[in-house]
Amino acid sequence: MPRNGTSPGKNYEQAKPQISCAEDYFACLTDALQSVPHARIDEISNVLLNAYEEARNIFVFGNGGSAALASHFACDLGKGATARGSHPKRFRAIALTDSIPMMTALRNLIEPGDVAFAISASGNSPNVLRALQTARDAGGYRVGLTGFQGGKMKKLCDLCLVVPSDNMQLIEDIHLSIAHALFTTIRQKLEDKLLAAEAKLALVVP
Repeated sequence: MPRNGTSPGKNYEQAKPQISCAEDYFACLTDALQSVPHARIDEISNVLLNAYEEARNIFVFGNGGSAALASHFACDLGKGATARGSHPKRFRAIALTDSIPMMTALRNLIEPGDVAFAISASGNSPNVLRALQTARDAGGYRVGLTGFQGGKMKKLCDLCLVVPSDNMQLIEDIHLSIAHALFTTIRQKLEDKLLAAEAKLALVVP
């Protein structure tokens, strides 16, 4: 990885200020976090909740570190983003990077209304772009997490969150935080919905 986290092969300027110690890094991370569009995270949360309610598939994918995050996020959604109960409804979240057969068969798997959730810090990963194009052609709803200026991915998404940073490591850190914010808020919304249903039932049951 190039010094200061710049993307290889790109013409971006080096991140300013220069990062030469841990204090510098975390100061830059703190500054970058201030620019994250929180409302956009909530929009993505609503898209994922709608997919949950309609029993749609959510296909998550990325390259390299973003592939690892895709696996992590799919696990969080499928395992932990549920309301309490002995048989809670689960998210149908699938990390394409966990299965080569599924990765190579996206066109046969995705249906209209399913969600394609792309993660690419640069926004220019060729196979991520191809997956988004496949999802578009199949009628899927396309969500993206990216950085820098959004890259080519931005125009391929119905809803895209661009982390406004030119430092690859900071972007990846913030992508993980966004994934955890989505997971945490979705789980709370499901719990709130369950509590509201229980309260309504208590009013009608003698």
